Amino acid sequence: MFKRALSERIQNWLFQSKVILLFGARQVGKTTLCKNLIKNNPNSLYLLCEQIAVKNILETQNISTIKAFLGEAKLVVLDEAQVIPDIGKIIKLLHDTHPEIQLIATGSCSFELANRLNEPLTGRALQFMLYPLGFHEMQSALSSVDLQEALPDCLRFGLYPGIYKESLAKRSELLINLSNQYLYKDLLIFENIKNSQKINQLLKLLALQLGNAVSIHELATQLGLSRSTVERFLDILEKMFIIIRLGSFSRNLRKELTKKAKYYFYDVGIRNALLNAFAPLDARNDIGALWENFAILERLKFMHNRGQQPNCYFWRTHDRQEIDYLEESGDHLKGFECKWQNPKRYQVPSAFTEAYPQSPIELVHSLNWPILFNA
Repeated sequence: MFKRALSERIQNWLFQSKVILLFGARQVGKTTLCKNLIKNNPNSLYLLCEQIAVKNILETQNISTIKAFLGEAKLVVLDEAQVIPDIGKIIKLLHDTHPEIQLIATGSCSFELANRLNEPLTGRALQFMLYPLGFHEMQSALSSVDLQEALPDCLRFGLYPGIYKESLAKRSELLINLSNQYLYKDLLIFENIKNSQKINQLLKLLALQLGNAVSIHELATQLGLSRSTVERFLDILEKMFIIIRLGSFSRNLRKELTKKAKYYFYDVGIRNALLNAFAPLDARNDIGALWENFAILERLKFMHNRGQQPNCYFWRTHDRQEIDYLEESGDHLKGFECKWQNPKRYQVPSAFTEAYPQSPIELVHSLNWPILFNA
């Protein structure tokens, strides 16, 4: 339905002597993006590594056998490459012996591809990450009026491409099914986590605390787990593109928080599915937190798709002055405060302006969200 912003960036890097690694959660559109790239490039081959025949060939690690299987293909997509043991070694050998072949490897688990790909491919690969659909990607196909009308439903059901195109009646069921895939398929297969119930409980706690600074100690106490186990679970969930962590920004001013973190969901639809909370916006009491999550992720999608990856934080003092989102690029700071309803008057916290006087903060609300897409 919508042209993905990463497509052109990846297209520009094809046949430049680099392996392309494309990460992203399941069903964000990695396969569709790759198949569209294949359409634009003759002599291409798409391989789903979860298929037994493909898996068996690649696991031989015999480059002559693999090359014969690839035939005359000049562009090869290895989709869900993380399921192949030692896939990094295989890709390195294939890349070094047949540099004329452009390889694209995708994976839904960054930690699996990182563990199996990064070290063997040092200096040989470029990494890209595909998020769920972004409003800035939809602007090319929909009018501002259409996007404004779609916004409430996007806050309820999120922006997974395959789910967005379905009727409202189907979206909640599809999201619940997708959230179960998150929790049980990759986690159980790749991390050997047997207590999936605790993972589910942890995600529900994060969903309920959306927009709040999180205490690892409190999470551990509520779950009956050790602090180190909760930290491990959080790390895995980040690397599987379910949650994203924002640390607290501080340049060691005495009043600033320094150790807390906030956790947001890559897609608010998944967050709502965990709580089975799909009520219309006028019947909910979490709209402020939903909007904060949505706005911050829209900004992150926009920046990442432009190839910009600033350091990202929230800011808060012990006396509860706060800013929802900050970007740090070099010595430059800018940020956004997120409010669903326009409060008409907004004043940047005095402690922040005194400490960082040249750092602009903008209020982003439900009617001026395009400011998220300003450079």
